[in-house]
Amino acid sequence: MTAHLEGPPAPVSIDLSESLQTYWFDRVRQHTDDSYAGIRMSKFPEDLRVYEHLLWTSRADVVIEIGAQFGGSALWFRDRLRAMSTYGRIDRLLVVSIDIDIEPARAAIADADPAYAQTITLISADVCDPDLPAKVAGLIPAGSRCLVVEDAAHVYETTMAALRGFAQFVPPDGFFVVEDGCVDIEAMRLKRDWPRGVLPALTEWLETPAGAQFKARPDLEIYGLSCHPHGFLQRVATPTGPQGSGEQSR
Repeated sequence: MTAHLEGPPAPVSIDLSESLQTYWFDRVRQHTDDSYAGIRMSKFPEDLRVYEHLLWTSRADVVIEIGAQFGGSALWFRDRLRAMSTYGRIDRLLVVSIDIDIEPARAAIADADPAYAQTITLISADVCDPDLPAKVAGLIPAGSRCLVVEDAAHVYETTMAALRGFAQFVPPDGFFVVEDGCVDIEAMRLKRDWPRGVLPALTEWLETPAGAQFKARPDLEIYGLSCHPHGFLQRVATPTGPQGSGEQSR
């Protein structure tokens, strides 16, 4: 599958005589053919609008993206942070995007913006690597406010590793988004071979001491259609642990 696309995806028609599930399946198929700045980006526009609200209200100046795919979303997050800077909400910006194979994203982003490295850091790594959080911490300026986006393999192991390793970067009132919990909801599963394990990991982690510092925000599924049911989390308590002593928040 190529990283580049020209033009918008094929439209989805709305037939009010059909079920909502039929519309959902059509939209799921469509969003895998969507793009940003010519680079594939498989995210619903409804979820992207929610991200814009989260960035604005939390004043996040760093986005940690776990799962880069072709790089379209890293570029999209960087450009949203640039807009935030233009409006005076933040003073600096950085996107840290992580994937086991980062080269497709690197090639596509470099083609769209040869100067991307000034604002986007790409890391080839496995989220299950216990040393990864410390490596990322070394890249983030002191006083940063981070938004974390977990968009890895959508299985229990990667979801749990992301929550355990990266929730510490989220400041009070900041957000951690666990993407694609739709894989665990039977009525939302488009294909039998879709992975499973996102929501079980999320539910289990929220019951831990670290998870108790967050609350689920289903009310942030604002537009009624989301790939991330139950996945919008907001920190409600001061972080604890190696990155939780205050140096990552301001």
